[in-house]
Amino acid sequence: MTTEHLTQLGRAVEAPDRPEDAVLERVPNPQNDTLYLARFVAPEFTSVCPVTGQPDFAHLVIDYAPGDWLIESKSLKLYLTSFRNHGAFHEDCTVAIGRKIFDTAQPKWLRIGGYWYPRGGIPIDVFWQSGPAPEGLWLPDQGVPPYRGRG
Repeated sequence: MTTEHLTQLGRAVEAPDRPEDAVLERVPNPQNDTLYLARFVAPEFTSVCPVTGQPDFAHLVIDYAPGDWLIESKSLKLYLTSFRNHGAFHEDCTVAIGRKIFDTAQPKWLRIGGYWYPRGGIPIDVFWQSGPAPEGLWLPDQGVPPYRGRG
């Protein structure tokens, strides 16, 4: 597998200040003939409220069935970090992340669960998927309990 096209892996890279400045990269999938699920979990995702500027926190779970490409994980970490000072509502953050990953990796299927901690006393959970899951794909539970302090 060649990685010379990657701009971040194996290099010191500053975290981007905004999602639109982040570069999400992909690598060839050596198992592209196999239907399987890959999962990324970001239990400490942060963004800011676009109205108050106060921090928002979420536990993101991203499941995808790779096709010809895999998401390169360092670039994903930097992309997610770019939301730290980004003002957006929970729904916008969650769906935008799912769509960006889907557009970049072009997987057979993708779903994202955004399990947001309360804002104004109300937890907001946001779910998006690219379409029906492929037949035969093992879909484990995302493992995040309903809000009770998000143990």
